Amino acid sequence: MRVCLSLAICACSGFAPAQAQSGAGPVTYQLDPNHTFVTFEVRHFGTSTLRGRIGPVTGEVTVDRAAKSGDVRLRIPMATLDTGLRVLDARLKEPDLLATAEYPEAYFVATRFQFDAAGGVKEVRGEFTLRGVGEPLSLYATSFACRHDAMPVRDVCGGDFVADLKRSRFGATFGEPFVSDDVHLLVQVEAIAP
Repeated sequence: MRVCLSLAICACSGFAPAQAQSGAGPVTYQLDPNHTFVTFEVRHFGTSTLRGRIGPVTGEVTVDRAAKSGDVRLRIPMATLDTGLRVLDARLKEPDLLATAEYPEAYFVATRFQFDAAGGVKEVRGEFTLRGVGEPLSLYATSFACRHDAMPVRDVCGGDFVADLKRSRFGATFGEPFVSDDVHLLVQVEAIAP
């Protein structure tokens, strides 16, 4: 499954607020639940692409721009999955697919960040856990930006991240090969520094 977990959360690791630019050390951002979601895409019967959204995602990102390091911890509420079709949502939550009753949350934890020359986040590497199974996953930034809000006063960073995974690696094999094993994730994320 190509996973577009909008793991944009990882984009938060490239935050450029005044505190972080000053080299003052690590800055911790809280994810904004109004702007942090994961979208997934998977080919369906070789014709169209099935899409759904999960979230809001909660968690935090700590970034030390001077040290070029970071830490991401995300919680993804799988029961919030929404494809726009209730019957399909219920089927996807069954034990042979996402098993949301037994595993209500998925997790992404990462401590390996790659920055570009301007100090923005290019890639975040870590472990994605779904259905109780952890697998390596890299999130790649397709966009990233930060801003300083005057009212209320706060620094906000966010972006879009993409990743790809195979659902069979997590034990979600029902429907293959009619529904692709490849899942594309899109992760949109915004985070706020206190």
